[in-house]
Amino acid sequence: MYSLRSLYQIGHGPSSSHTMGPAKAVQEVKEKYLDATKFYITLYNSLALTGRGHLTEDIIASVLDGYSVEFSNKVDVEKHPNYFVIEVYKNKDLLDSFRVKSIGGGRIIFDGIEEKDIEIYPLNQFKQISKYCKKEKISLYEYVMLYENDTFNTYLKEVWDAMKDAISRGIETIDVLPGPLKMKRKAHMLYYQDDRHEMTEVTENRIVSAYAYAVSEENAAGGLIVTAPTCGACGILPAVLLYALEKHKHVKEKDILEALAVAGLFGNLIKYNASISGAVAGCQAEVGSACSMAAAAHAYLMGLEINQIEYAAEIAMEHHLGLTCDPVNGYVQIPCIERNAVAALRSINASRLAFFLSETRKISFDMIVETMYQTGLDMNTSYKETSLGGLAKYYKEDDEDVNCW
Repeated sequence: MYSLRSLYQIGHGPSSSHTMGPAKAVQEVKEKYLDATKFYITLYNSLALTGRGHLTEDIIASVLDGYSVEFSNKVDVEKHPNYFVIEVYKNKDLLDSFRVKSIGGGRIIFDGIEEKDIEIYPLNQFKQISKYCKKEKISLYEYVMLYENDTFNTYLKEVWDAMKDAISRGIETIDVLPGPLKMKRKAHMLYYQDDRHEMTEVTENRIVSAYAYAVSEENAAGGLIVTAPTCGACGILPAVLLYALEKHKHVKEKDILEALAVAGLFGNLIKYNASISGAVAGCQAEVGSACSMAAAAHAYLMGLEINQIEYAAEIAMEHHLGLTCDPVNGYVQIPCIERNAVAALRSINASRLAFFLSETRKISFDMIVETMYQTGLDMNTSYKETSLGGLAKYYKEDDEDVNCW
């Protein structure tokens, strides 16, 4: 598995696979051909069908500012769901062409080009990692630090600061999100209620939801966020971590950084053994993975043992199996933002349930990851970030309640 730096990436939303990935690829190609005059970009499948709502063309055009850029969209089920071709021209002469897959979390693979990232983790199943940690009497955080370099904690601090900043900006912004849905932001309204000082269970749930909405709305507006593990699911982990820091006196900033590493380990296992891309495996691969990561992080912060942490992550993923990726109009807004809030609450509940029941469990984390992946492969293409099924198909603006936010 690769470094967790490839999982946690700081960048602009609204989609790691549709904006971060293509932007990175186009930037690399541009730097190779500074004398180019024109770029022709062909987007396939999910990129073609939801690229406009995900701002794919916008981000590519901004990277190629000053150059002539043309786009075309195609559907070819034989190709990767997030596949695109970059053709580079100097006047009328074709200089080169690149075929690229955007595989989720901002990561890209150029066909025929050796990957730059180096695998640093020797074990790629949680069962193996758990066994090793117990034998060596180390924590999951300590296991991560065996393989990451000396500056990794500094990087985690940058990640955490970016997460907190996204929450702060999102809570304070009163605006309408871009696109035809004209969605009003809700984080500010959720957070600023008169009962905040009481901190009842209902209030705490609302605060967690406000944090998740804040980051997700920042993402939908193209703001700076952290892939955790993707843009579309970026609100879940920050919401749970900040809630834990504020609620529990024993939790300190250094504990949050450790929890980020633990969450990242689970996200890395999902990314390596299955997928974190909605275009490959539906929203179970995005929101489900983020919920699993957040559950593991919360369990770690609460001092749970390795078996309990694993169970929390497994519960969180298990109850997202089959979740479809069906963004209305191709925008990362409905149902994406609300799903982040629901999953943040679910991750906390998964952690609490694992505390009581870990000795009775039958399903391992490795098993649920494989199940999620196979479920995603079986899922109809219309439910995998194409906006051809689910809410994207049946949503009708005329059905809206005019009194709803």
